[in-house]
Amino acid sequence: MVLELTVRRNDGTGIPNSPIDGIRVLAALPRHWQTYLRQAGGDIVVHVHTDESERVGDEVRKLFAGPENDEWVLVACRPLP
Repeated sequence: MVLELTVRRNDGTGIPNSPIDGIRVLAALPRHWQTYLRQAGGDIVVHVHTDESERVGDEVRKLFAGPENDEWVLVACRPLP
């Protein structure tokens, strides 16, 4: 299954149109997930292909709760057709 994750900074500020934050988000995700950075400006949008689809949202929230990634918040996690 393919899921679309939408990530923002937790302070509400926009993310500049730079892939660096998007790459940092990708690096924080589990390596066994197949990921694709779709958008890096404004919101970060990542497509994730994994068989663990029911746990992805919870896993990402846990990752972003840690001090090394606490600048981001998961806004949406939705399946793609």
